[in-house]
Amino acid sequence: MESAGLLQGKTAIVTGAGRGIGRAVALAFAEQGARVVVNDLGCSKDGAGSDPTVAAQVVDEIRGRGGEAIANVDTVATAAGAAGIVRAAVELWGGVDVLVNNAGILQDKSLLGLSESMWDEVMAVHLRGAFLCTQAAAAQMRLQRRGGRIINTTSISGLLGNLGQANESAAKAGVYGLTRTASIELQKYGINVNAVAPIARTRLTEDLPMFEKVGDTLEPAHVAPVYTFLASELASEVSGMVFSVAGGRLSTFQLVESAGRLKDGIWTPEEIAEHLESISKV
Repeated sequence: MESAGLLQGKTAIVTGAGRGIGRAVALAFAEQGARVVVNDLGCSKDGAGSDPTVAAQVVDEIRGRGGEAIANVDTVATAAGAAGIVRAAVELWGGVDVLVNNAGILQDKSLLGLSESMWDEVMAVHLRGAFLCTQAAAAQMRLQRRGGRIINTTSISGLLGNLGQANESAAKAGVYGLTRTASIELQKYGINVNAVAPIARTRLTEDLPMFEKVGDTLEPAHVAPVYTFLASELASEVSGMVFSVAGGRLSTFQLVESAGRLKDGIWTPEEIAEHLESISKV
């Protein structure tokens, strides 16, 4: 079914919007009528350096298609940066309706070889950035009294784990927890909070073996409609959910507790070992 104008009149912020999934989301939002703050430092994959033309190019692309957009190069990793991103939307367009926390970097290393700085830098962008931008945007949305949408980007490695990605996995698992709690706390303000765990070929993932023979079946364009859905009124009753999208496959992740096993008194370690199968059976 064709859709048009799902985000007409809305102001959206997309962090990490200069390339990959963020760029695809920013373009999709603009196509649906949103005014878009395209936030991106233009840094390298590991977070080094900056290039303001990266965000500017996406803005030019949106404007070339008749949309409205502005570039922003504030960092998501500081409170001042997060405030600056939200302020950019408020000063030009009077508010913010949608926030997509998508900014990310990679510094992959085996657990035993991972340095403290590699841990901290990845956490700062993925998890602290999502927290700070969520806090800044939600405060503005609360003032506006018209609800809002916050969409976080988590990952399969954050939900299931992955070799060489202890820092990214921990950060993205934190994003899942942030999503769940924020959805509970912000529901009274009409702010829906969800997350997407995308699988797509981007600058950050193109070197992974899984993308060697997939052709064009796992592109950012496959992911963008899920963000658009969650940003729109079509998802007015959807909050606290995690969607996974890989090409044409769409699913949701749900934390499930086993039925467990009950006994009188205190379990002994030997009893736990004996009944582990029934304890853990879902």
